[in-house]
Amino acid sequence: MLSLRLYMAQRITALLMAPFVLGHLALMIYAIQGGLSAEEILGRTRGSLLWFLFYGTFVFAVSIHGAIGLRTIAHEWAGLKNTALDAATWIIGLGLFILGAQAVWAVTFA
Repeated sequence: MLSLRLYMAQRITALLMAPFVLGHLALMIYAIQGGLSAEEILGRTRGSLLWFLFYGTFVFAVSIHGAIGLRTIAHEWAGLKNTALDAATWIIGLGLFILGAQAVWAVTFA
């Protein structure tokens, strides 16, 4: 049952991430071609709830998706099982989320 939930969570987060990846790439291309400096980009993102929600949701999906993928690798390559595998998954997922959340906060509100 757990493996089905993990499978579904990874597939759902992949579906969620696809438009975010495309949106992020489009924004990067726009910023680079427009010749925007880092200061100008941050000027546009500071205090924006929209950018916070966009990148915050992206980070949330990536941290779940990545943790599940790395869980599979940890099981296959390192032989982790049961509690150790669950703990590693949570630590990785939380670590990815914390790092991403800090970046989102820095770009939108810091």
